[in-house]
Amino acid sequence: MEQHQEFTDLQQPALRQTALQHAAVQHWEVTYLDTECDRVRTEAFEDADQAERFAGRQVRDESGWAMIDAVRPRRDRAAA
Repeated sequence: MEQHQEFTDLQQPALRQTALQHAAVQHWEVTYLDTECDRVRTEAFEDADQAERFAGRQVRDESGWAMIDAVRPRRDRAAA
């Protein structure tokens, strides 16, 4: 039982770090190839799940692609 508790304790810092990383994100940007007009476009989302769903819908065929980027606020422009 102690081994299981130690394993859980090792996982907790990683989970907290991931939560902190998501908290620091200002918004999510999906850059994708619009295959209807062959242009690269970018859309912004406040939620990572929304960004993932949108990116998944943009990859319709073998030539389609999408990338999701987490955009963090710039430190030099932080509010006082």
